[in-house]
Amino acid sequence: MVAAAGGGLRRVSLLGATGSIGSSTIDILTANADAFVVEAVTADRNAEELARIALRLGAKVAVVADVEAYPALRDALAGTGIEAAAGAAALVEAAARPADIVVAAIVGAAGLEPTLAAVRAGSDIAIANKECLVCAGDLFMAEAVEQDVQLLPVDSEHNAIFQALEAENRSEVERIVLTASGGPFREWPIDRMAAATPKEALAHPNWSMGPKITIDSATLMNKGLEVIEAHHLFGLGHDEIDVLVHPQSVVHGLVAYRDGSVLAQMSLPDMRVPISHCLWWPTRAAATTRRLDLAALGSLTFEPVDAARFPALGLARSALAAGGGATNILNAANEVAVGSFLRGEIGFLDIAATADRVLAKASAGRLPSPDSVAAALALDAEGRRLAREAIARQPAA
Repeated sequence: MVAAAGGGLRRVSLLGATGSIGSSTIDILTANADAFVVEAVTADRNAEELARIALRLGAKVAVVADVEAYPALRDALAGTGIEAAAGAAALVEAAARPADIVVAAIVGAAGLEPTLAAVRAGSDIAIANKECLVCAGDLFMAEAVEQDVQLLPVDSEHNAIFQALEAENRSEVERIVLTASGGPFREWPIDRMAAATPKEALAHPNWSMGPKITIDSATLMNKGLEVIEAHHLFGLGHDEIDVLVHPQSVVHGLVAYRDGSVLAQMSLPDMRVPISHCLWWPTRAAATTRRLDLAALGSLTFEPVDAARFPALGLARSALAAGGGATNILNAANEVAVGSFLRGEIGFLDIAATADRVLAKASAGRLPSPDSVAAALALDAEGRRLAREAIARQPAA
């Protein structure tokens, strides 16, 4: 872990500053400007918004991945003293700058190389990029151990497990439970789900997220990917990780110990809670988020996942059990299928069906676990290719 910045301020870099996680992180950093100094902020191509963020946070450098957006970023930051840069190499360089903690919130496979660079630079990682662990979990966990870096989960469910795990009793854990809201289609019959529109699928009842993760929440693929992440983060087998539907999204995760005790982490559904926990870890600090009032809620309910209506969770478990690069293929196929659904090219139920077909076809060959970012990206590209082929062969939605 990199030493703290002068004056006791915690030095932070924010990768993926213009997304939903980035926005929540910015709220926290702005409200606590006396506790943090911002080293770098990055975005894909929204130069104008990134420049506003860099100025708001007083970042030292701002980087856009898209080189065509560089002139706009350069011009917006001219005379401010904030360095502007663009391109994949600049993104990796920004991620590797000295920081106490790097918030890794770049969406998709594009976050693999920058996040790994931050790990290798010795920064602790507040990890919100699923692909790092789903696509290259063995590699990332090995590098984190090698560099003595702490991976701090930003996902509310994994953050809950991280908080409820007793360090001295890790060997006594019987199982963990991740909760799922059930999404907008929790009570829909399968024939109605088949005709669901993107607008309906994007209407999440509890969380405000980007479109891709919102659709994943509707299919429960998001929960499947979280099972894969939990396997890597906590060293548990897929049969030691349960999922319960919890519509109120108040209990985010539970840890069951072999003496019969179950510890749960609870808070209102607000991503600023787990992000704050990561930014201040291992201490805690006061936050302005709304407080949980159990008496006002009145009741909390739980139910099992309906595997017939939400097959994505089972697909993720199967990919994890298969090992090797199967989870990478699954993730890539799902991402392509989600994009096709949002464009109206396939139906809602076709998302999981496409991922199933791709996983079955890819698994017919050997899928070694990737030992480098290049190998992970090659598997990702293959999964995407197979998904595009599968979608092209099926009837239009």
